[in-house]
Amino acid sequence: MSTEEIKEYIGTQLKALTSIASPTGFTKNATDYLMKQLEAMGYAPQLSNKGNVSVEIGGEGAPLVLAAHVDTLGAMVRSIKDNGRLRPTTIGGHQWSTADGENCMVFTRDGRMYTGVVLNTEPSAHVADEKVEIKEENMEILLDENVNDKQGVAALGIQTGDIIAMDPRTVITESGYIKSRFLDDKLSAAILLGVAHAVKEEAWKLNRKVTLLFTVYEEVGHGGSFVPADTEEMISVDMGCVGADLGCTEHMVSICAKDSGGPYNYELVTELSNLAKSEGLDYAIDVYPHYGSDVEATLHSGYDIRHGLIGAGVYASHNYERSHMDGVENTYKLLKKYITK
Repeated sequence: MSTEEIKEYIGTQLKALTSIASPTGFTKNATDYLMKQLEAMGYAPQLSNKGNVSVEIGGEGAPLVLAAHVDTLGAMVRSIKDNGRLRPTTIGGHQWSTADGENCMVFTRDGRMYTGVVLNTEPSAHVADEKVEIKEENMEILLDENVNDKQGVAALGIQTGDIIAMDPRTVITESGYIKSRFLDDKLSAAILLGVAHAVKEEAWKLNRKVTLLFTVYEEVGHGGSFVPADTEEMISVDMGCVGADLGCTEHMVSICAKDSGGPYNYELVTELSNLAKSEGLDYAIDVYPHYGSDVEATLHSGYDIRHGLIGAGVYASHNYERSHMDGVENTYKLLKKYITK
């Protein structure tokens, strides 16, 4: 497969994944999709009780896990207000300022879906004397239904505990820019699907036993808490940070040296950076001050592993995010070089 073909494949998988609403706790549709895709490639993926998807893609010895997460930020119905609007509670590290004015979907427990919009309680510039502070207690969901009281909302089957998902608005431009909510971390999940696809199509010779792990509770801190017992090394493939004081751009693969959980394995970070350099990849080594990854949950569960974190550079994390196909390419090539003979 050419580089352009694999990038097109990853882009197609990204669009498919972002089209599936999967806030933490509501990921079954996303994992069903992963299972079907991996089975169609000829693999035998496994679904854990927790909902994680794992699949061995080949190789022997020195078991390595590459992990990405398909759960996203979102919200849940906390209560129904007297005026028929919904009071939300956040799922994950959601910043309500980034969702104010966004279209959304509400999923009921009996399988229905309703559209709506997220707004603050005083959104009209020509009405309110003062703007309200954008925080959770001042946010509400306006349903696209003719309801104006609790009874009307209840008649739709909507209740406390229903899931609220934001519109991802995924766009891949002709110039290669990728704009979407939830590139954290569906972009990495798409890259790992690209790796799995290429292993079969190109008959990669793997230099070790490699398992892909797609987790579903990363945004709340325990996605990677259970991995295969023989795991010796684990790399979280998650978004690279782009912003002030950081070297990474949307065109690069980011190699994280340290985040809020402390340093990543020194030798592994060195190996990955040396490999990126020798392959002529566009990369940066960075420190993320406000970040945590799946592999830290693995360490906290007591696994004796080397741990690392890499990912395509993503700007405006936990917002309407932006990356570039160059970053996808650099991440894919680093993974390929690291796991092949």
